[in-house]
Amino acid sequence: MGKFGEIWKSYSGAERRNIAFYIAGIMMYKFGLEFFNGSITTLATDRFNEAKTFTKLAAASGVNQAAQCVGAILIAPLVKRWPTRSVLAIAIFVFGLMTLLLLIVDAGTGGKIKPASAKTPVYGDWPPNLIFLIWTLAGIAYGMVELIRRVIPADIVGGHVGKLRRMDATVHVFYEVAGTAGAFSSSSAISRFGNNYSFFLSPVFFACAGGIWLLISTLNFKNSNAVSAELEDSGLQAVDRGRSKRSGGYLYQIGLGALGFIQSVYVGAIIIFTHRRFIWLVPGYAVALYLHRFLENTLAPAFAKRILGISAWSQIIVGGSNFGELLGALSVFLLSDIVTTPIPWLRLDALALNIVWVLPTFAKHAKKDVTWAWRVAGSFIPISFGWAAGDVSLAAYIQSTLTDSDITHDNVSPLGAVMAFLYATYIVLNAFLSVLLGRVIDSDFSRNKTIVNALKTVGGVHFTVACAVIFLSTFIPKGSFAFNPKSIGGSKKAPEEGEVRDSGASASSGSVQEKKAHASAV
Repeated sequence: MGKFGEIWKSYSGAERRNIAFYIAGIMMYKFGLEFFNGSITTLATDRFNEAKTFTKLAAASGVNQAAQCVGAILIAPLVKRWPTRSVLAIAIFVFGLMTLLLLIVDAGTGGKIKPASAKTPVYGDWPPNLIFLIWTLAGIAYGMVELIRRVIPADIVGGHVGKLRRMDATVHVFYEVAGTAGAFSSSSAISRFGNNYSFFLSPVFFACAGGIWLLISTLNFKNSNAVSAELEDSGLQAVDRGRSKRSGGYLYQIGLGALGFIQSVYVGAIIIFTHRRFIWLVPGYAVALYLHRFLENTLAPAFAKRILGISAWSQIIVGGSNFGELLGALSVFLLSDIVTTPIPWLRLDALALNIVWVLPTFAKHAKKDVTWAWRVAGSFIPISFGWAAGDVSLAAYIQSTLTDSDITHDNVSPLGAVMAFLYATYIVLNAFLSVLLGRVIDSDFSRNKTIVNALKTVGGVHFTVACAVIFLSTFIPKGSFAFNPKSIGGSKKAPEEGEVRDSGASASSGSVQEKKAHASAV
């Protein structure tokens, strides 16, 4: 706690006040998000046609991810015209309205809150494929919120790099605390109220988050340069800088944002595939992020539904995963002076993937008892620990290496371009492989009425192959053959005096990956 106390004292009174409001809002937001994501995932698992359950679940999840890109592009022009805190509050209110849609549709077609004595929810008479539309609209709103979460720190503490990094690290710790608690709580809510009504608290939490965020001061740090820099790092700044200075309507600005993202992806591909110090980021970042999402969005629901018979228990498993992320981010934060590169963390991440092999073993012996959900949750902790530690430490490497390089481009930020390409790669991997492997799970269940064989292939073999790919990729950068290299990739830039802790904070800010991931995609 001493390190957090030191970070807290480095801010002024006004900054501490605004950070406190921001953290309170972010925790409310994360609570609501976990309730909604858990509910709609289990709802899809229960309502989609049994023969295509996980094929459709993967497709719906992929559409949601793509919709987040659209949402961020839609909101980007507004961030440059109005106070960020106001746009953020409005975006979260819109997200709350999107989550209300399914509640209204279900209630309007005869759905009811699950009676206390009932084993299954009472669903309304609406087509299950409507989940695609609801999840897409929610994804657009989600993308809006995630982009603004990426730019608002500059509105709170200005352009001071050290303060931004330390704030990001601290916020992420509280974000994951809320995520862990929210996942466990949502499991209980789903069991009690049914997955068609268990997220009735999501609009409430989102409204609370928006109200709290409106209390954040506008301050004097809000300026076009700060916002432009943040949008640029996310791959969303206008491509033609000359044209961006001309006045244009909202649709015109959206067009520029979309064009900027497309060019960012193209430039990012060129940078990554023509430099040894970046090419390994494709398996190290994009593949690892895809595997983490597959773990939570497909394997956890599949095990809960097909092995344990209770889809709500998937949130217990996700809660264990979130707790692992929290521990991973904290470890990078506390050990930043000892482990100075992402290489050791990424190798740990790769090796931990093999723990997935416990799933088919558990599946053979598991009974329809909640204790087995907790056992799977426990096995997910080290897997997600390794992913979070490796993933968040990569953010500091990408930032510092690109800052220290001579790579430039007239129209887009190299950092934004690299992050945009990596996230776009993740989107493609997730959209294609998740649907394909979801089909394998459905086929195995249709033939054998169990998914033990599928867990061996889409779980064990799939993750072991990925382990080998990621582990071997860590030996590509220069200087990476050491167990704990002090520097990699040929970067010669030394940390400034007093900034060692800051770089660690940046590394520990799991959100840089997730926020840049969501926002850069956009």
